[in-house]
Amino acid sequence: MRNPLRPAPQAAYERLFASVYACLMTNVLVTVACAPLLAALAVVRDPASSWPFFAVLSLVCAPALAGAFGCFAALGEGSAGVFRTFWRAYRRAAVRTLAAWATGLAAAGVLAVDAVVVARTAWGPVLVPFFVTAAVLVAAVVAAVLVLAAEPPPGRFARPREAVPPCLYLVARRWYLAVPAVAVFGLAGAAVLVRPVVGALVLCSPLLYAGWATMRFVVAPLLPAGRVPA
Repeated sequence: MRNPLRPAPQAAYERLFASVYACLMTNVLVTVACAPLLAALAVVRDPASSWPFFAVLSLVCAPALAGAFGCFAALGEGSAGVFRTFWRAYRRAAVRTLAAWATGLAAAGVLAVDAVVVARTAWGPVLVPFFVTAAVLVAAVVAAVLVLAAEPPPGRFARPREAVPPCLYLVARRWYLAVPAVAVFGLAGAAVLVRPVVGALVLCSPLLYAGWATMRFVVAPLLPAGRVPA
């Protein structure tokens, strides 16, 4: 039995500091990649009143998240390199993640308009659970597609629309994991909305890592061979 008072091996400290460094650098790189959105949030006092503008501007988050997810995957394999890993994943997944994010925004916009129209009818309160469930499902599928897009090649899905049906199936099947992942991603987004700079530089990586790890387990059957999480 190991003595609890005995110092940990040097390798353990090296892994710890490497993980801290990777998280801090990921925060910085995500902040740089999302600089247009963060700058707008810092200037505008009431982002809710200009939500269409911010919805379009949020497209910059899609490849930035792919870059962060790529760093997390590399860290899990023992690589602490962040800068090159982030921008490599960013470039590789930019088109696919932008397409997935834009599609999710369009679906969310349709749901929001329908919810506003239905809310004015007598059936409004009854249909609230439907719209909430649909919105969470859209967010979960988009997050799952982003996680898959961030995985290094060879990937199984060259286009986002090819990944949507299997992601939809797995998200619905493993909803008990997908819902907490969406909640964590939402918490990260809320932190950035409330305190753009502090949320991006301090809270971003821990929350994104928790959501990524959970969603990666949800889509584990779709991962390339040898990259299935334990």
